[in-house]
Formats: sequence, C-alpha cells, structure tokens
Amino acid sequence: MDEQIHERVRELIAAVPAGSVVSYGDIAAMAGAPSPRLVGRILAEDGHDLPWHRVLRADGTPAPHLQHEQLELLRAEGVLADGNRIDMKTYRWAEAQPAQDPGPPSLFD
Repeated sequence: MDEQIHERVRELIAAVPAGSVVSYGDIAAMAGAPSPRLVGRILAEDGHDLPWHRVLRADGTPAPHLQHEQLELLRAEGVLADGNRIDMKTYRWAEAQPAQDPGPPSLFD
C-alpha cells in the first residue's frame, strides 16, 4: 500500500469535524485512493485512534456489525438517523461536497 495515500486517508478522516459525516468514497476521492474499499481497510487496520464513526457507506448507512455503536456515537454529536440511515445531504462534511456545476454563463453576470 502507498504510504502517502495511507497517511492522507488518516489525515482526512481525522479532519472530519464532529457533527459531520463522509462516505468511504468521499475520502477515497479526496485522498487519491484507488477505491473506497482501501479506505475501509485502512480504518480497520489503523483507524482505532480516528473518528471512524463519521465514515459511512455512500447511502448513509453504517456497516452492519458497527451499526449500533456508530449511530450512537453520531447521535451524541447531533447527527440524527432516519431509521438506520444518515441523510448525507444534511450532514455531509462541506469539504467533501461535490463541486457544483455553475451552469452556462448568465447574461446578467
């Protein structure tokens, strides 16, 4: 595994503020990692000291084996679930938001 990507993934996850979430894919894209699965692997092997609970699947669901603990930790930070799903549009970390296409130029700009 590329050490630079490994460290970049760790830095990005550490930077996710309380009350926000990201997807594995968000972190992979921001870190230049080849896949979201690599982010999961890094968290599993070297993420015990990181706010791992702020990283979710793209659909806003936690991993089934972590669901109860993860949703409880997020709730304590003010991130509320609808059933077992977090609304990614509401709680996604602003740094991980996809760039908005400004569209065609306006005559009034």
